[in-house]
Amino acid sequence: MEALRLEGVSKRYGRKPVLEGVNLAVRPGEVYALAGPNGSGKTTLIRLVTGLAFPTQGRALLLGEDVHKSPTARRHLGAVVEAPAAFYPYLTGRENLRLHAYLAGVKEEARIPEVLARLRLLAVADQKVGSYSLGQRQRLGLAAAILPRPKVLVLDEPTSGLDPEGVELVHGLLRELAWEGVAVLLSTHHLQEVSAYAHKVGILGGGRLLEEVALSGKEAYRLEAHPLEGALALLKALPQVASARLQGGAIVFEGDKDAALRALLREGFRVEALGPHRFDLLSYYQERVKHA
Repeated sequence: MEALRLEGVSKRYGRKPVLEGVNLAVRPGEVYALAGPNGSGKTTLIRLVTGLAFPTQGRALLLGEDVHKSPTARRHLGAVVEAPAAFYPYLTGRENLRLHAYLAGVKEEARIPEVLARLRLLAVADQKVGSYSLGQRQRLGLAAAILPRPKVLVLDEPTSGLDPEGVELVHGLLRELAWEGVAVLLSTHHLQEVSAYAHKVGILGGGRLLEEVALSGKEAYRLEAHPLEGALALLKALPQVASARLQGGAIVFEGDKDAALRALLREGFRVEALGPHRFDLLSYYQERVKHA
C-alpha cells in the first residue's frame, strides 16, 4: 500500500483558502517532489502531512493510519519542517542527536556516528551547535530525521542554505534512502537536481495540485509539424502513442515514432522535424505555472 496518502485535503485560515482538494500518494521507495511558487501551499501541505497542522477537510494517511487521529503512526515518520531545524545551541551536535535518539526511542548507540558520517558532520560533531553554519545546522536536522530509520521522510526545502557540495550530498542521500525503501516527500526549488532521481513531481499553484508529472524515464520525441493542432489530435488517437502534448511550440510524445511518422505523412501533414526529446522539468514547470 502507499506509505503516504492525502485524500481531498483542504486548508483554510478564516476565509482564506491555502490548499484545496489535494490528492497524492507516495509508495515505499518513491521520491515525490513538490514544486510551486512561493505562497502555493507547499509548506502548509508539509505541515499537514506531519501532523503540525490540521486539515479543514480531507485526511492524511501514514501507512494507512490517519496521522491526526493516530499518534502511533508518527513513529515511522522522519521530518524537517522548518529550516534550519531547532537544536539546543549550548549542546554539541552529538549531544543533540543523543537527546533526539532518547526521545525517539532509538537504542542503537552506533547509529549516531553513522548518520553524522553520512551527512559529513563528524568533524564538527563535538562542537556546540551555536557555532554551526546554516548549512551544518541544516544537515544536522536531516541527520536527526533519518536517525530513527523512518519509513516515511518528509522535508521542507532540505537544501535551503546549502552550498553546491551540500546540495549534491543531500540529493545523493535522498536517492540512497529511496533505494533502501524509504518513501520521501519533499518541497524544493532545485528541480534540475531532483529530476535526476525523483519518481513524481507535483506542481502546486494557488493551493491546488495543478499536475502530477511522472518522471518515468521513457524515451520521448519532439515533433514539429504543420498544422500543429491537427497533428497533436492525430497522435493522441494513435494506439502506438502513449502520450502527446504541446510544449515550446512543438509536440512532445512517447511511443512508436515510426508509426507516428507514417500516420502523419499518410494524412498529409508536413513534418518539419522529428528527433529525441530530453525532458526539461524546469522548463516544463515554468510553462505550466505560467499557463495556470
